[in-house]
Amino acid sequence: MGHKEFLAEAVRLATESVEHGWGGPFGAVITRDGEIIARGQNRVLLTGDPTAHAEVETIRKAVQQLNPEAPSISEEHQNESTLAYVPRPEGSPDPVPKRARMLQGCSIYISGAPCPMCMSAIYWSRIDAVYFSCDLKATRDIGFDDVYQYEDFTKPLDQRRIHVEQIYPELGAKAYAAWTDKGDRHPY
Repeated sequence: MGHKEFLAEAVRLATESVEHGWGGPFGAVITRDGEIIARGQNRVLLTGDPTAHAEVETIRKAVQQLNPEAPSISEEHQNESTLAYVPRPEGSPDPVPKRARMLQGCSIYISGAPCPMCMSAIYWSRIDAVYFSCDLKATRDIGFDDVYQYEDFTKPLDQRRIHVEQIYPELGAKAYAAWTDKGDRHPY
């Protein structure tokens, strides 16, 4: 399979989401070594979860597929990590020498350009490549306006559409210190 077939599958999933009333026309597949390892589609209307975008759903499934040894969150296993480390890529500005692998080596194919939340999830999961069909203008033309969010993020906090304000930094510093002081922390 190649780019066209992977993208066609993402579009099929997007269309299915619309036909069933699950959510908007967004579908995604994640591939690794030329094979689809996860599929997902928008399920916002089905679940009532505003984060149930195709990309996020697909990332969650890919992680389950590639990390089957992950312990369930239980008291017995809550302090375990099964994510292997990989070294910092050469030339990377990352200050940490190694991090958890996440979805390195994978690509994602999406029916439409990712919204800022999904693009952030893609960055955090360290997916190697993003391929999409419809751009942000086409997405805006059907009533999903993600452009303003990308634009809003470039503004100072006090000029954004949503009130954003830093308060009590000394409180948050306690959790940051716990992370910094943890000798066996697992950077991701």
